[in-house]
Amino acid sequence: MTQTSQLDQLVSACHWIGERGWAPATGGNMSVRQDAEFCLLSESGKDKGSLTRDDFIQVEIASNRVPSGRKPSAETGLHTLIYRLFPEAGAVLHTHTVNSTVLSRVEKGTALELQGYEMQKTLAGQHSHLDCVPIALFDNDQDIDGLAKRIEQFAAQNPLRYGFLLRGHGLTCWGKDVNEARRHLEGLEFLFQCELQRRVLESK
Repeated sequence: MTQTSQLDQLVSACHWIGERGWAPATGGNMSVRQDAEFCLLSESGKDKGSLTRDDFIQVEIASNRVPSGRKPSAETGLHTLIYRLFPEAGAVLHTHTVNSTVLSRVEKGTALELQGYEMQKTLAGQHSHLDCVPIALFDNDQDIDGLAKRIEQFAAQNPLRYGFLLRGHGLTCWGKDVNEARRHLEGLEFLFQCELQRRVLESK
């Protein structure tokens, strides 16, 4: 698929995310891989539900350098990290949803483990509800370079698939292209809602 059509699909996905309230108050950031050297990342401070093609900024994956001098998202370093760690990743979506934010604070471990849900099969490579799907959890940090380094160190020794949670912050997920990243986002959000509801009911 051409770079142009991938960017158009990303703009459409951003509008879809905005309609669901998954990136409120200009929160969140989204990107698509342009080629081996560059990605296109949403500009800082923009409402994700009304983004256009012109609101995406070219960023060098290896260095986070922005040739145009415009201001990309504060979390640029997390997007470029994913593209460096996973050459097959073609799109990254970062959202601030209630489910992911609350669960990331309720869960005290280093991963949110999902098991027993048929919808786990929306995630690439998952074929059974019996499998355990761990979604890594990292403490939030305003030092994005330091946070990226911690995630990179984790990924060197542990499998990191689909996405990760930042405590009290939200979900970052990815896929081989925009459609897969969008499917992973929707599937994980459904699973998070189920898991949160299960925990509420079991606590009564």
